[in-house]
Amino acid sequence: MKLAEVFPSQPNRLWHLAKQLGVDHAVGGLPWEEKQEKPWELMPLIRMKQRFADFGLELTVIESMPPSNEIKLGTAGRDAEIEQFQNFILNMGAAGIPVLCYNFMAQFNWFRTSTTTRTRGGALVSSYDHSLMKDAPLTEAGIVTEAQLWENLHYFMEQIVPVAEQAKVKLALHPDDPPITPIRGVSRILTSAAALQRAIDLVPSAYNGITLCQGTLATAGDDIPSVIRQFAKQEKLFFVHFRDVKGTPEKFEETFHDDGKTNMLESMQTYYEVDFNGPARPDHVPTMEGEDNTNPGYETLGRLYGIGYIRGLMEAAAAGKAVRFAEETSK
Repeated sequence: MKLAEVFPSQPNRLWHLAKQLGVDHAVGGLPWEEKQEKPWELMPLIRMKQRFADFGLELTVIESMPPSNEIKLGTAGRDAEIEQFQNFILNMGAAGIPVLCYNFMAQFNWFRTSTTTRTRGGALVSSYDHSLMKDAPLTEAGIVTEAQLWENLHYFMEQIVPVAEQAKVKLALHPDDPPITPIRGVSRILTSAAALQRAIDLVPSAYNGITLCQGTLATAGDDIPSVIRQFAKQEKLFFVHFRDVKGTPEKFEETFHDDGKTNMLESMQTYYEVDFNGPARPDHVPTMEGEDNTNPGYETLGRLYGIGYIRGLMEAAAAGKAVRFAEETSK
């Protein structure tokens, strides 16, 4: 496993702190500070990758994408958005950035009803309560059905997967968060491991796989070690969000890495069992004392806690695997 963290595209304190903690792999967004060119064009991507490299970080994943809501809704501008997306993937390939984490959540991305829920020691986490959305008005998209989204996803993949194959960029599809449908009339289709499997089977390819967001799939009720084995066996496990939650799709909250519903050591042992060698990062961390919560889920102290916790689990899993190997070879 390659321990990674998501960084802004320009160096800041987090770059220094993560390197001091032994992180060598970067997950980046799009470099929006590039004013002369669109951030998904080749040279902004190359310059961003080089900034990371000059700092000792390998840019392994881009976790962002050009405008894509018309793609998801199947509206008039989707073909123009797809063409832009295709060029983005080709530019990623030319820049040598191997993994794209993308989603198919229409109208809004990950969604919470609170970013100030109190957890251990008064730390703040995000949470979701579906009962608060029962009287919420429709979005401007109106009713968006599951059938529409599946059709639009298939249309999109048919045109994007061949380009990913050409560029040698792995497409890592993220599940819908929260994994519940609909929200404000907009359906969500990628709400379980089974749905992710159906999605990547639409256009089979060695470059069409998933981001295993543990928190989302744990919320959905999936058994995380089983999901790891399912997708690793197919070589479709490209990227991991290592996080946890308490609750159900109807009502849940984020947690510290050691305080959720998932056996995190067992999960890490399973990644080592299947020889997962891709990037993994902490995600949706608590906001801790002294932080102002202007960036819920992504303040600094919780990230440092998560990085340290994951590193410890990695060492424990690696040591356990070495012991098992020695025992098996001595028989």
